[in-house]
Amino acid sequence: MVKHVGIVLVSHSPAMAAGLRELLTELGSDGVTVAIAAGTEDGGLGTSYDLIARAVEEADSGVGVVVVPDLGSSVLTARVVLEDDPRDGVVLVDTPFVEGAVAAVVTASAGADLAAVVAAAEEARGFRKF
Repeated sequence: MVKHVGIVLVSHSPAMAAGLRELLTELGSDGVTVAIAAGTEDGGLGTSYDLIARAVEEADSGVGVVVVPDLGSSVLTARVVLEDDPRDGVVLVDTPFVEGAVAAVVTASAGADLAAVVAAAEEARGFRKF
């Protein structure tokens, strides 16, 4: 069985992250684990240290995890989680939420390694829509 780099979507909104995961699944990411750390434990808007830590664990198949945050405190909270529990192969990327996640999942689903998935996600910063 081929192991794929996992993806963690860190968002303030559970609905937004769930919608993005639905889109990613339609793009053929069935072999890629896309874990969600979105909102607070009680389902509200915000970010949660514990949800991020659990999502990283869920997405980690042993070949790497790319963490894609939406904005603001999702970035800060993810940084704290990764500083408190440093793991080889877990990378927080600075990328647009949707475009970066799409690039990461498509690249991971092709069997690319962690460095290639990170690069694809980061390159999404320069994508032009028209």
